[in-house]
Amino acid sequence: QVQLVESGGGLVQAGGSLRLSCAASGRTFSSKAMGWFRQAPGKEREFVAAISWSGLSTYYADSVKGRLTILRDNAKNTVYLQMNSLKPEDTAVYYCAARNGVFTTAVYEYDYWGQGTQVTVSS
Repeated sequence: QVQLVESGGGLVQAGGSLRLSCAASGRTFSSKAMGWFRQAPGKEREFVAAISWSGLSTYYADSVKGRLTILRDNAKNTVYLQMNSLKPEDTAVYYCAARNGVFTTAVYEYDYWGQGTQVTVSS
């Protein structure tokens, strides 16, 4: 079992930065692929970024490439989402998720989810 707790969300002006953290409990964190997803009001949850268990491979949604960076520290059981050059359209609840095996972009393929953290970008 893995429990995930996100933090670091908040209100920021367009062009600003935030760093989200996702702390994981359990001894198997380092063997799991991790992903960040987001859900805006009235919209479906969508893929943002993912990282392999080793941290050597990452993948991003086109809408965030060059602005958001996913990182992990297996010694701290934590995955991060560094968010730069934020836009109002980035406003959403951000969720981290974990799964065994390779990372994917599909919501339904992740087994463990955090409770989410709100990110609001004002124009």
